Amino acid sequence: MNTRMLISLLPFFGVAFNSCNNAPKLSSGIDLARLDTSVRPGDDFYQFACGGWISAHPLADEYSRYGTFEELSENNTKQLQDLILEMASSIHEKGTLEQKIGDLYNIAMDSVKQNEDGFGPIANDLSEISAVSSSSDIMKTMGMLARKGVPGYFGFYFDADIKNSDMNLLQIHQAGLTLGEREYYLESDSSTVAIRDAFRNFVTEMFVLCGFSEDDARKKMEAVLHIETRIAVPSYSATLRRDNEANYHKMSYSQLKKQFSGIDWDAYFGAMFIYDIKEVNVAQPEPIGEIAKIILEEPLQNQLSYMQWRLIDAASPFLSDTLRACRFNFYGRTLSGKIEDRPRWKKAVSSVEGVLGEGLGKLYVDRYFPESSKKRMQKLVANLQEALSERIKVQEWMSDETKEIALDKLSSFYAKIGYPDSWRDFSGLEIIDDSYWANIVRSNIFDLDYIVAKKLNKPVDRDEWYMTPQTVNAYFNPSTNEICFPAGILQSPFFDPSADDACNYGGIGVVIGHEMTHGFDDQGRHFDRFGNLTDWWLPTDNEQFNERSCVMKEYFDAIEVLPGEHANGALTLGENLADHGGLMVSFQALKKAMKDQSLPVKDGFTPEQRFFLSYAYLWAGNVRDEQIRLLTKSDPHALGRWRVNGALPHIDAWYQAFGITENDAMFLPKEQRVDIW
Repeated sequence: MNTRMLISLLPFFGVAFNSCNNAPKLSSGIDLARLDTSVRPGDDFYQFACGGWISAHPLADEYSRYGTFEELSENNTKQLQDLILEMASSIHEKGTLEQKIGDLYNIAMDSVKQNEDGFGPIANDLSEISAVSSSSDIMKTMGMLARKGVPGYFGFYFDADIKNSDMNLLQIHQAGLTLGEREYYLESDSSTVAIRDAFRNFVTEMFVLCGFSEDDARKKMEAVLHIETRIAVPSYSATLRRDNEANYHKMSYSQLKKQFSGIDWDAYFGAMFIYDIKEVNVAQPEPIGEIAKIILEEPLQNQLSYMQWRLIDAASPFLSDTLRACRFNFYGRTLSGKIEDRPRWKKAVSSVEGVLGEGLGKLYVDRYFPESSKKRMQKLVANLQEALSERIKVQEWMSDETKEIALDKLSSFYAKIGYPDSWRDFSGLEIIDDSYWANIVRSNIFDLDYIVAKKLNKPVDRDEWYMTPQTVNAYFNPSTNEICFPAGILQSPFFDPSADDACNYGGIGVVIGHEMTHGFDDQGRHFDRFGNLTDWWLPTDNEQFNERSCVMKEYFDAIEVLPGEHANGALTLGENLADHGGLMVSFQALKKAMKDQSLPVKDGFTPEQRFFLSYAYLWAGNVRDEQIRLLTKSDPHALGRWRVNGALPHIDAWYQAFGITENDAMFLPKEQRVDIW
């Protein structure tokens, strides 16, 4: 079950620094060892700014991508493990948060029991699926599995109605594809065909490991691939799913049952104890319509094989080492290019986060997040908000009427920093030592019941957080007009308290500007200050924005990420526009700060140069070819290299800072640069 769709999940952040007269002497924030000075800045700025770091940090076997963001995540994971081990190494009163965190971690670490159990924890469910004798029971069975956290033909979640943002709405969306994106089932290039062939072997082997004969396993695999391919054909691409209007089809529950009568909705939701549904949004009607046909047309045994497969795939990370190794061989090696799996302790920490995330987050905040950081963040957010306001006011392409509404929206941004004001109660969740998978199932049921009680036919809680405090990420949510920066990302290496403003505005300042700019990108600009999807721009403003943003789309379409494989300018447009806006806004904020206190040349670089070097360093990293292909198909963020080399050629201040001319490889004539913010 999906829980939330946000415009941005931006993988970095930090906290603000404000210099004062009695502060110690501040560094440049630039580690010269990170650079590759054999490359000219205007020929490959990414390599110039990050080449030394990249060479010094070759990919470890467990990673398909490793950069400064992953470096911070590693540090956070170790901090969380230290907290968890304190609870896992002692006995606590049953029912306390400490007992649940400690016991779940120990259960996750108990490989002996997991290997003894084998696929036993799902054996009864596999048998119950096999015992279904009528197609009329398909949706009831799928609903029972969904309640346990097993995905089916489609997905659902509760979220704000984007045209009535004060109220939650049940959102039904396309799903059903193990490989995630439709292209994996439909494209015929050699790389995609090889992945499909590997997928066939993977599904077959997993069925065999769960007690089925080789012959039965192969038949079940063919049924799974056939059904998923049928779902893939009408499924929306990742690019089309970014079009909010195209994914909004609100109707009453009675209309849902009439329009998609081949699906027994009452049986499906009833199996999850979800009743009294008033209205729904069917985000992608075409694949849902195809599912109604599948239920009617596909042999019952094929559909049962599909449900068994989704159960095996969902449960396998919590079963035996053999099943987990088989799963990693496909998802890790084949799809992402990893060489070895993560160590068990890291997976155990992830499980505790997934089950008891906000409870663990409260302990994390108490230990690692000082109140001073929150206050400094609040001030920096206000500074960037003012800078974006100034950028909006000077745009010649935007009408005065639209500017007035845009400024009103900007002033209404709700900034969430560090951690929520109130904490979730986990007293109703039971963690006991029966099996790892059984605890995950209880957690999934606990979460579903919590969400239904909180959101079905209920107003939106604007104080709700959609990330835990320890999350190393940030987001903008258009339906609540909020920006959120959890505590987990407000730390080194993305904020350097010993460095001056040039470094910190180039890092975290750009990120704040990035998240704010999402409110006015190709998606966010369609939402008003209240979070409602509405067209508040004048037609001439729309035309100007689309014309200017098309420059960014076409620029990224031309980028070759691998031989013969190009970036997807439409899919990454929103993030690229937010990077552009973040750079423009934060650089303006830095220049304003320097009027009050000038900054000298340090380590051979001017403050303007250090601003751009700090920005580039955020994206230092290595990535495997397999991961590049995977991300290019599915990720709305451009690859790290191109968030630097694709963004900076459109920033006039970068040319001035480094003296870039037409003799440099990255030079882009002025008339070909994006000109929005």
